[in-house]
Amino acid sequence: MKDSRIEQLARNVVAYSVSLQKGEKLLIEVEGHDNVLAQAIVREAYRAEAYPFVVFTDQSILRTQLMHSSLEQLERLAAYDFVRMDDMDAYVLIRANENGSELSDIAPEKLDQYWKVYYHHVHEPRWAKTKWCILSYPSAAAAQLAKMPTEAFEDLYFNVCNLDYSHLSQQMDALVSLLSRTDKVRITGNGTDLTMSIKGMPVRKDAGLQNLPDGEVYSVPIKHSINGCISFNTPVHFRGTLFDDIVLTFEHGQIIDATANDTAKLLEILEVDEGARYIGEFGIGLNPYIEKPVGDILFDEKIWGSIHLAIGSAAVQADNSNLSSIHWDIVCNQREEYGGGQLWFDDVLIRENGYFVIAELETLNPEKIRGFN
Repeated sequence: MKDSRIEQLARNVVAYSVSLQKGEKLLIEVEGHDNVLAQAIVREAYRAEAYPFVVFTDQSILRTQLMHSSLEQLERLAAYDFVRMDDMDAYVLIRANENGSELSDIAPEKLDQYWKVYYHHVHEPRWAKTKWCILSYPSAAAAQLAKMPTEAFEDLYFNVCNLDYSHLSQQMDALVSLLSRTDKVRITGNGTDLTMSIKGMPVRKDAGLQNLPDGEVYSVPIKHSINGCISFNTPVHFRGTLFDDIVLTFEHGQIIDATANDTAKLLEILEVDEGARYIGEFGIGLNPYIEKPVGDILFDEKIWGSIHLAIGSAAVQADNSNLSSIHWDIVCNQREEYGGGQLWFDDVLIRENGYFVIAELETLNPEKIRGFN
């Protein structure tokens, strides 16, 4: 793909998302078979007088490794790759996988071993010390997953990834401020009536620094405060399996009942560890160009008019937050064409059918953001 929009995206990633400086080291990891975007980011890194390093990984090879590797080998792999990661100032992951279900037949205990022994050992340190950004690549496989023509998906991709995130970041501040003053959150809609407390918990905005596409504000629920039921209406891949029609029931924060198109597999995931039956994140999607699911959680959790919960570990650890080896975002689209829904903060209606209804947040409605860009 030769496209000036690729060059613009590469500039955004290097200059804005990871703010690469002269003399810094950047590791670019490519999952799959992209070289166009990776090349563009390499060129931009050199223009910044930085040092780019590139590594390619492949999900089919990972599948073979997970089927046959021992705990000792995973520990050795983690030790080697940690040294490389620990030497970097910045990290960019480009997801260009051809098959999102490549790991679907790996035994749950093997997958969990990989995440605990390898992934968390290599990547947890970079979350704190390394500037990082994760983005997808607009491949034909991604377009097929989104059920869109390749050209149409490319147009969507560049609209959402090349959004003026610095402006969106400013607009998010009002929502961050409101959430920071909020105690009780209530989510209502079809098959949904859920309450939680976020009083005194961390609130963050994601505006193009660590994910592309981006566009969400999120908080961390108090671990034992969630009660009620929520019905999710957006399909989501997790560990190689496509889940749909997920319904979760909570009591004092714990998931006490769970169903889906593959309930057995869902229940397996909820037994990974104690924290897998609790929630680590409550997020609000705000990207004005993402209107429907495309099968990639980097997009789908940013759908304007949506909310999402993350099963498992809190994105930001704090007192009364949850800890787990997993973090799984699941989306409920509350726009009218998807069944509608309401979002309440301290018994005040904040958003209905996807649109903010209070004056201080109206600038976050999609037509306002799109109008600026």
